[in-house]
Amino acid sequence: MTTDNMVVALDIGTSKVVCLVGEVTPEGTIEIVGVGAQPSSGLKRGVVVNIEATVNSIQRAIEEAELMAGCKIRGVTVGIAGSHISSHNSHGIVAVRDREVTDQDLERVIDAARAVAIPADQQILHILPQEYLIDNQEGIKEPLGMSGVRLEAKVHLVTGATNAIQNVEKCVRRCGLEVDAVVLEQLASSYAVLTDDEKALGVCMVDIGAGTADIAVFTGGSIRHTAVIPIAGDQVTSDIAMALRTPTKQAEKVKVKYACALAQLAAADEMIKVASVGDRPPRDLSRQALAEVVEPRYDELFTLIQAELRRSGYEDLAAAGIVMTGGTAKMEGAVELAEEIFHMPVRLAKPQGIRGMEEQLGNPVYATGIGLLHYAKLDLGPVKPLTELEDFIDTGHEQAGNTGGLFVRLKDWLQGNF
Repeated sequence: MTTDNMVVALDIGTSKVVCLVGEVTPEGTIEIVGVGAQPSSGLKRGVVVNIEATVNSIQRAIEEAELMAGCKIRGVTVGIAGSHISSHNSHGIVAVRDREVTDQDLERVIDAARAVAIPADQQILHILPQEYLIDNQEGIKEPLGMSGVRLEAKVHLVTGATNAIQNVEKCVRRCGLEVDAVVLEQLASSYAVLTDDEKALGVCMVDIGAGTADIAVFTGGSIRHTAVIPIAGDQVTSDIAMALRTPTKQAEKVKVKYACALAQLAAADEMIKVASVGDRPPRDLSRQALAEVVEPRYDELFTLIQAELRRSGYEDLAAAGIVMTGGTAKMEGAVELAEEIFHMPVRLAKPQGIRGMEEQLGNPVYATGIGLLHYAKLDLGPVKPLTELEDFIDTGHEQAGNTGGLFVRLKDWLQGNF
């Protein structure tokens, strides 16, 4: 494996830290060669609240991935979430200098679009082009080389709190790693779970983790709206712990193993054991009673997501419906309850586009991590395969230096005759 073709994703979540190491093949697919996953204890609702605990979790996940991949990790693409994230749409207009759009024109129009007032404590995370207009001609995705006088760009700007971003970067650097990119988590997840057809038709993707529910709305193939709701799986666990009077760790186990988001799907005669606090004996509880605790919280979460979708103005344009991913979306009955509330098609999405360990990683829990690998692959650019003869000649050229050795003469001869 060559380090030139390697991409590394680091998903620092509220409940877990996942490190994925992938090798990009010449065909453009990502082959997973290393996985590290550790419980996370230093984050709350997607934001770092304890640097030391976060660093320890990252370090363990990195070491586990390095051991499996058999390589040393130097740089990572990191995901970020939290209610400090905000976004809005902007546009810029410039004159085309030579009546043909060049790279410089594109840079100038993006700079014009980003020239908006943002709070002093926020910084721009992403400038995501939606479409370009040349002399009022709409719907242009690739304007380079086109003729025109006036160029406009419509973009989606994503900003985040500077201190929250710096804390994530600080934790990564404390582990001796470089931060290649900081990526909005729902943007990353969209690379792993959404199809081009869904993005073109109009879709709302919801990544429900432990600390936050992250929303991304796409129409016409471009991202139009992003939002973060600070209610997710941890609130469900907290409700179970309070209602059933059981420790939080036991409540999490009960939630994962037995909980159902729709009470009518849970059997009333199916009993489960629930641990008590202290040295009290465990109690028997029906699975339906547990579902009656869980359902109102999911109902509240989906209602908030629906309100955010309406506020964005794109509810009627989401013809492909809702795509849910993330660990909290996996619960039995969640899709059925969501369809009742949204009144549109809902599907649970598993991450796609990887080779190797599909059974383990084809799980909504890993959607953000695999999406970060796809994002890093785009930054890497196309991988050019090197033939054995080219490799042999290049190595000989380095060894021969400027002495006009055999390998240099052989390379010159090949170039002159083929």
